[in-house]
Amino acid sequence: MGCCCSCLGIGEDSSSSTRETELSSKQQKVNSSTLAIARHMSAPGIRIRGATVSGEGLALAGVTIEQDAAYWEWHITKPGDTPPDEDNDDDDYDEEIHAVKFGVSTKKDKAFYRALKSAADSGTDESTPMEDGTALMRPIPQLRDGDTIGIAVQHSDLPMVQFLLNGEPLHEIAINRFRGAVYPSIYLPGGNGDGQGGVSENTKGGGGGVVEGDISATVVFDENDFRELSPHSRFGPLIAARGII
Repeated sequence: MGCCCSCLGIGEDSSSSTRETELSSKQQKVNSSTLAIARHMSAPGIRIRGATVSGEGLALAGVTIEQDAAYWEWHITKPGDTPPDEDNDDDDYDEEIHAVKFGVSTKKDKAFYRALKSAADSGTDESTPMEDGTALMRPIPQLRDGDTIGIAVQHSDLPMVQFLLNGEPLHEIAINRFRGAVYPSIYLPGGNGDGQGGVSENTKGGGGGVVEGDISATVVFDENDFRELSPHSRFGPLIAARGII
């Protein structure tokens, strides 16, 4: 005498397995979409190609940092890189002013960037780091091709942002105490390459690629692709707990 699949519970198990697979697939899509640079939260002068950014301005990833301790990296590409002139003190000063900034930032939108542009166009642009979105970021000058910038953020105990250059901690620029929701961010100054940086004609909608001579940075959230170790085992890879809609 035969027995139907429903009597044996085969149909229910199959249906449950299908639902779990669908939920897992949806979660992976959420993670891949939020753990990336957010076009709508980045400056118009930023060029985005996958996880790589170049151009000019502020760029934010599309997920807040909600876990107690998180770590991610920026991998630097600098075409035509040449060693800095160690005997020229003026180069150090110039590099500090025009250095790429790393860290975190509060949420930004198109209105924020329109206000910055309006101030610049009117000749009254004397923005402080708090006003231009880089208050929780720090410049790291004299970047070289192949450098790795590690960012470690902790919320528990004393909220802090730590910076590492090729695995070595930069204690002197660590940020102590911050409040509110923050997002992984990077700031690329204009003309950051060999005189060929700045805003491209092909930046609308995040189009275009890396312009020859530009410094570009690739954000890495997957621990399998990390080049260096985090400062402590409690710093895990960033988790997309809540994305931006």
